[in-house]
Amino acid sequence: MVFTSSIFLYTFLPAFLLLYLLCPRAGKSLLIAAGSFVFYGWWKPAFVVLLFASSAVDYWLAQRIEGDRQAGVGNGRRWLVVSIVANLSLLGWFKYANFGVQTFRALLHSLGFAGDFAWVDVVLPVGISFYTFQTMSYTIDVYRGEVKTAARFVDFLCYVSMFPQLVAGPIVRYSVVEHELQHRVHSWAKVHRGILFFQVGMVKKLLLADALAPTADRAFSLPDAGNLGAADSWLGIAAYTFQIYFDFSGYSDMAIGLGLMLGFHFPINFDAPYRSQSITDFWRRWHISLSTWLRDYLYVSLGGNRLGTVRTYINLMVTMLLGGLWHGASWNFLAWGGYQGGWLVLERLAGKRPWYGPLPGFVRIGITFVIVMFGWVLFRARDLGHAVTYAGSMLGLGQTAGATQSLLESAPWVELGIAALVAWTMPTSQRAVARAHPTFVLALQVFFVLAALHLRATPENIPFLYFQF
Repeated sequence: MVFTSSIFLYTFLPAFLLLYLLCPRAGKSLLIAAGSFVFYGWWKPAFVVLLFASSAVDYWLAQRIEGDRQAGVGNGRRWLVVSIVANLSLLGWFKYANFGVQTFRALLHSLGFAGDFAWVDVVLPVGISFYTFQTMSYTIDVYRGEVKTAARFVDFLCYVSMFPQLVAGPIVRYSVVEHELQHRVHSWAKVHRGILFFQVGMVKKLLLADALAPTADRAFSLPDAGNLGAADSWLGIAAYTFQIYFDFSGYSDMAIGLGLMLGFHFPINFDAPYRSQSITDFWRRWHISLSTWLRDYLYVSLGGNRLGTVRTYINLMVTMLLGGLWHGASWNFLAWGGYQGGWLVLERLAGKRPWYGPLPGFVRIGITFVIVMFGWVLFRARDLGHAVTYAGSMLGLGQTAGATQSLLESAPWVELGIAALVAWTMPTSQRAVARAHPTFVLALQVFFVLAALHLRATPENIPFLYFQF
């Protein structure tokens, strides 16, 4: 089920909120878990079992960690190891098994073996990367003594399966909602703010991201990216650059809004990332819940910056490589992680400042934006060869003689202009909603109506980009 689908907006959400309003406080966590299973199972019911099993295993293992500590028989490290192995094995099988088989086949063919073997592709459960990281962070935090184990399994199940952020984040840590699972306060002020957040996200998704998607798709779907002229290739990646931002930040805003309606405060996931003045700054603002997760549970665990300069750079690069691989089983994502890690290492060598640090702020923003755009080529391209060819077209190395009709002739210039204006000059979602000036609310209602009409007029919804991760 998708937030922007008719079944969610006009059936599931109203029915769920009504039941939630009428439900006694003691049963609200159970209702959220049950409703989330319906939401998640709408796509493929069998994966609800996987979600439940993953939650049950980590809940039990956290209890064992706490039990060892209380009994004085150790610090529970053995149970933590079981949790990490179980979670990574689950993620590895569903997310990387197909990639491993494809790589092995390519290796055999390169060595001259013409034969093949049967393999049925593993279906990737939606959101597995997000909820696996959530349950794993819970057991790690229990082991570190940063949180107490959940008193009731139903509360933990509510935390893991909560439908607002289940399939595409933000990645919510147990410590963030620990108190609210037991003592959340419901108010009309929260509901009002939640509705505003949800509307902001829906406008971002339907009126901006989805309007830019066809241009990006056309640019990257050509059989040969070398047939793109420089202007068309820049237009295509610009469309994708804004599409992925407004698509993903739109989902995060909608998730935050739905969380507020249920009495939960989820962390902000984006803070105007395209206004960053360096790549280091960019990763403080982009997909904040993932970047902080990687920092706290991977980079720090590897030694962080405590083991010397060289080891710091290695830890930083390993973290970004694995962060890239988290996004998908593809050499593209591994290369994208390496690309980002390389820039972070270069900036750390210069004292966490970019080489263009002495330039004016608006120039630093522009240069950082271009660096990010080249990174998105790796993220969006079909494979590494396609990414290299596309980047070459951006640098004027493409052969335009055989090009199809120019993308410039049908470009969504108005939406691109609005996207740039919002990304570079307008208040971030959290600041806009916090101020909630009557003029802002009125304008938002107008745009929300337009988005709703657009939804009704569109025969098929464009899925959120991060559902594939």
